[in-house]
Amino acid sequence: MFNHVDIDLPKLKRETIDGVRYYSVPDEDELIKLVSITSVTSHFNKEIFVNWRKRVGDEEANRITKAATTRGTDFHTLTEHHLLNDEKLPKVPPISNFLFSVAKQKIGNINNIYALEGSLYSRQLGIAGTVDCIAEYEDELAIIDFKTSKKPKPRDWIEHYFVQCMAYGCMLYELTGISVKKLVIIMSCENGECIVYEEYNKAKYIKLLGEYINKFVQDKLEIYGTE
Repeated sequence: MFNHVDIDLPKLKRETIDGVRYYSVPDEDELIKLVSITSVTSHFNKEIFVNWRKRVGDEEANRITKAATTRGTDFHTLTEHHLLNDEKLPKVPPISNFLFSVAKQKIGNINNIYALEGSLYSRQLGIAGTVDCIAEYEDELAIIDFKTSKKPKPRDWIEHYFVQCMAYGCMLYELTGISVKKLVIIMSCENGECIVYEEYNKAKYIKLLGEYINKFVQDKLEIYGTE
């Protein structure tokens, strides 16, 4: 049984405008829209995906993207039910069950769960988002992100995963004063491996987060102007 810790997190509505996701967050007597951290990280790496799509072609890119999205959503759903101590897991395709079974032992290192699919935001940074999991991983409080893949990714390919996790860590601290110890990526792969990537160098990823946000803001100003 997984233990849960009650903390007060906001419930936020989100919407997509011109392909960019935004969250409506309270600001004094009104709601303001803050950009989703996933939109910020996607924008920073946009050129990589544009080049990949050109290389494989639109039809193949759409097929791969759809399969990866479905696989990832199912894996998140199974993991969330498991961490909520729900023994009756939803029915999903065999590949999704396989990915969950591959990761189940590593997921078992999680406990004292503060949030699952919890909304967070930072007025200071101008961002918001939905964190996969805030919990202790091997007895250290962490931002935890669940990923799926065909095979394990090299660590230097997943910088943006850690940037996104660090963003959630900054939002959590601003809202609650709670500081996490580390950032954790649990990646379940179709080749039967489950890799756990851990990062303790928060200062490095706070700096990178600033670079990601600045690029997003500057590029949007170039497109839409300053008004």
